[in-house]
Amino acid sequence: MIKAGIIGGAGYTAGELIRLLINHPDVQLMWVNSSSNAGNPVASVHQGLIGETDLVFTDQTPFDEINVLFFCTPHGQTRTFLESHSVPDDLRIIDLSTDYRHQDGTHDFVYGLPELNRKAIVRGAKHIANPGCFATAIQLALLPLAKNLLLNKDVHVFAITGSTGAGVKPAPTSHFSWRNDNISIYKPFRHQHLDEIRQSLSQLQNSFASEIDFIPVRGCFSRGIFATLYLDCPVELSEIRRLYDDYYSDHNFTFVTDKMPDLKDVVNTNKCLLHLEKEGNKLIIVSVIDNLLKGASGTAVHNMNLLFGLHERTGLCLKGSAF
Repeated sequence: MIKAGIIGGAGYTAGELIRLLINHPDVQLMWVNSSSNAGNPVASVHQGLIGETDLVFTDQTPFDEINVLFFCTPHGQTRTFLESHSVPDDLRIIDLSTDYRHQDGTHDFVYGLPELNRKAIVRGAKHIANPGCFATAIQLALLPLAKNLLLNKDVHVFAITGSTGAGVKPAPTSHFSWRNDNISIYKPFRHQHLDEIRQSLSQLQNSFASEIDFIPVRGCFSRGIFATLYLDCPVELSEIRRLYDDYYSDHNFTFVTDKMPDLKDVVNTNKCLLHLEKEGNKLIIVSVIDNLLKGASGTAVHNMNLLFGLHERTGLCLKGSAF
């Protein structure tokens, strides 16, 4: 039985992670750390878990009780925590923040996109840097092209995300009265996930030097990411489809579909759906995920399964909407 702990337990991704772990057949969630909620029942914050768990938030971190630790902390806090605490060398760590995603030689965290680095995760990794949500949707749309050295033109991305992507802490752009019935652009061409996207694409295609023109958009829905990408590509659609089918044939959560996907097809699941079309020389790729699951906590559990030798789908056979 895998024994798990969570640091930073009050946010949306932590709530989804708790839900996944308490229902995972091979996991015992030992504690959830949240200094601001210490002593309060977990279900008093994550009310969807009422009747499912009696866990109480703690301000302690008993590392001797666990063998995997998840960080659902704000960006910058994981690195600060690890630099100021003595964490056992054999403790597996999965960090959902941006702190260790960049492979700059200063740490041993493996970038945890299973569709890219599954072998590295399985072969002895101890520390995993979970990918960002936008980064996940965009990379899954482009990895087969990079593997086959076909990213030779600028990539244009228009991607819209639900309000949960902004986190649980209220902000002027996340209040219901502002977000509802509204759409707005933020951080055009300079989103923080661009660096990890470029890093992964260059890992597969050393020659990759094209621009990624990324326009992130705040949507008027709660969860999910709908990304539309296009680029010049001279290869026939049938051959591109074959390359995508080959790339994802042995992966359990990413699927190429002939039908244009809807956001509801993936919400509350750990799936990514990809759709390909050609219009003249333009290749159009649609990629849809749930930002809290495939874009965060679902992939974190996927990574945990890989670290401990479990089947990838264990605890992640989630059902989406039927209508």
